[in-house]
Amino acid sequence: MVILQAVRILSLAITAFIVAFAATPLLTKFLERVRAAKQIRSGKETPIYSKLHEKKAGTPTMGGLLVWGTVAVAAFAILFLSKAFDGFFTYLNFVDRDQTYLPLTAMIIAGLLGLLDDIFGVLKIGPAGGGLRMSQKLIMYFFLATVGALWFYYRLEWDVLVVPLVGQISIGWFYIPTFIFVIVASAFSANETDGLDGLAGGVLLFAFMALTVVAFVLGRYHLAAFGGVVIGALLAFLWFNIYPARFFMGDTGSMSLGITMGIIAMLTNTTLLLPFFAPILVLESASVIIQVLSKKLRGKKVFLSAPIHHHFEALGWPETKVTMRFWIISAAFSVLGIVIFFLNRYL
Repeated sequence: MVILQAVRILSLAITAFIVAFAATPLLTKFLERVRAAKQIRSGKETPIYSKLHEKKAGTPTMGGLLVWGTVAVAAFAILFLSKAFDGFFTYLNFVDRDQTYLPLTAMIIAGLLGLLDDIFGVLKIGPAGGGLRMSQKLIMYFFLATVGALWFYYRLEWDVLVVPLVGQISIGWFYIPTFIFVIVASAFSANETDGLDGLAGGVLLFAFMALTVVAFVLGRYHLAAFGGVVIGALLAFLWFNIYPARFFMGDTGSMSLGITMGIIAMLTNTTLLLPFFAPILVLESASVIIQVLSKKLRGKKVFLSAPIHHHFEALGWPETKVTMRFWIISAAFSVLGIVIFFLNRYL
């Protein structure tokens, strides 16, 4: 049984990779045809960032559509085939009310909302022609997170958090603000991390790998299969997103993947392990918050540029060095997080 499930998950991941890889030329041509080009902010607002990335102006954005689009197509295609033919396709089907309805729905809705923001950016709608303000994005994150929190608390009657190496703790109604914080923080952090070629895709890949391992160990095989499809699609995306990127992830990718990551963490009750599974996301969002607070309270910057990956760029690190080192940190911390998960489960 376990071996068959492992084969199923690997098969779905490989299939998702092939489908996404094959779809990339079509997506690239479409993005170029509709001129979905990245707009670089003006130098007056962000002088260091603009100078470092001025050469990237015109690169197609909305590449994250490849990831959640592949997941959505795979989910509904296999579901349809399982209903029509049963047998093998039923074995592959991972659309399940208890395990994957919520993350799949949230991924698609968040992806569409992020796509809308990307379109605003391409059409130069919004402040400085850059799409929605961060405050407006946070409102969208908060809305989606609130719906999920109420669903978990009232519909699923969840109010327990697992504290690593301690055990389960019932937090009652406080589960709702905790859920909202996790989802909003995940989406915000993913958005801030999407700033270098391959950076967000790589660190999110390690996070989803860790969460998929967790889901598999917990026996939530449909959720693990869903994670496998995300991993396969992300790998194909990264193939074309590493330096020099053929296209950027865009908000349609960072929003959908960030929110989905947070929901899977809540479904597997590994919320407090997220800083291990996605340490770079924590570092990136923390650097932005620190920078903003420091400028408002002290009138000085802590970092040369924020998020922190731009700080290292400003110090003279090549973009690829920043990305690779952040990947290494993500891999190491993800392994540590899985070790803690196993220790908490079996000791």
